[in-house]
Amino acid sequence: MRNYFDKQLNELNGELITMGHMVEQAIEYAIDAIVHHDVDKAKSNMEYDNDIDHQMRDIEALCMKLLMKQQPVASDLRLVSAALRMVADMERIGDQAADISEISIYLSSARDLPEMEVIKKMAAESMVMVVDAIQAFVNRDMEKAEEVVQRDDVMDELFLEAKRTLIRLIQDKTDYTEAAADLLLVSKYFERIGDHAENIAKWVIYTISGERR
Repeated sequence: MRNYFDKQLNELNGELITMGHMVEQAIEYAIDAIVHHDVDKAKSNMEYDNDIDHQMRDIEALCMKLLMKQQPVASDLRLVSAALRMVADMERIGDQAADISEISIYLSSARDLPEMEVIKKMAAESMVMVVDAIQAFVNRDMEKAEEVVQRDDVMDELFLEAKRTLIRLIQDKTDYTEAAADLLLVSKYFERIGDHAENIAKWVIYTISGERR
């Protein structure tokens, strides 16, 4: 019985890693779409969100099977319960990457967009946070998970920087008013991706230590 349970836990671990790689790809596509005006990649990413949703449902079903048909000990129970939380955060990352991709289609004809440098920094930071959070889970790396939690402060500062400038452009009714409003949404989505990466890192810490943040 325990051997079968361990096999299912390994399957769960593999499915979580797969979903992690899927959301990493979704962010990468979203960054290409907004930075390089890649409409085809934007449309592809919006469709790809359905695959991420499907993966989440498969993992949720596996978790429920483990909880209902097995009798997990404390450490196993932590892993399964944390997995349910992590996939919810990963799914939201996929949604926000799709939202960024959708906005990028509206902005694709505008080549001289305001505040792109800080948004590029936010995009890069969000990718680092998500990749490191997934790596922390794969390697059960408490130190890396803690680093992801700390990096969220950097993301918050970048968002405030972008927000101040973009709101000023909106208030001044410049030629960039409409684009600035769209980019304000984009910057908020990247900031939320950072929040979800932080959440994943906190669940990794819980899985390892039992400590809830």
